Amino acid sequence: MTAASRRWAREILRVWFHDLDSDDWFGGGARVDALLRRRFARNLAMLGGRPAHEFLSDPRIALAAILLFDQIPRNLFRDDARAYASDPLALAISHGVVAKDWLTRMDRSERQFALMPLMHSEDIADQRASVRLFLRHAPAAAGFARAHHRMIARFGHFPHRNAVLARTSSKAEQAAIAAGFSW
Repeated sequence: MTAASRRWAREILRVWFHDLDSDDWFGGGARVDALLRRRFARNLAMLGGRPAHEFLSDPRIALAAILLFDQIPRNLFRDDARAYASDPLALAISHGVVAKDWLTRMDRSERQFALMPLMHSEDIADQRASVRLFLRHAPAAAGFARAHHRMIARFGHFPHRNAVLARTSSKAEQAAIAAGFSW
């Protein structure tokens, strides 16, 4: 990683974990979206085509990259398929973090976000790993991991993404969305 890439990583970690809080992370809104767009849209565009291994030289860079490719697009591209476009890259980095046993070097909130790409994956194997890893490393969020797993086990994908990904929703999927399964 170049010095510039380390700067982007430090900046993301500072903004995410010090300037923002859990209300911002999970409640978002126009203010948070605008802040993240202004600060990190260019980084997302510049770094999104790189292979996962380039972000796995250091646990801090890996964590920042996961935020950049998993969380930030969900703020920049609400109600747009681009919100999920960099999920495969975030997922590959998350798998690398787990394989390198870097979760033990992170605090509770950091571990939760390092594992989030597994929770966001529409692959049942990732969902099983998500539940197992959240129970071990971020138990306060394990209920969310279980709920995500249930949706993938039941439908094979997240029904709340159907509209933006041009997928048709069944009546059962519509009921799941209406019941609140639309993170």
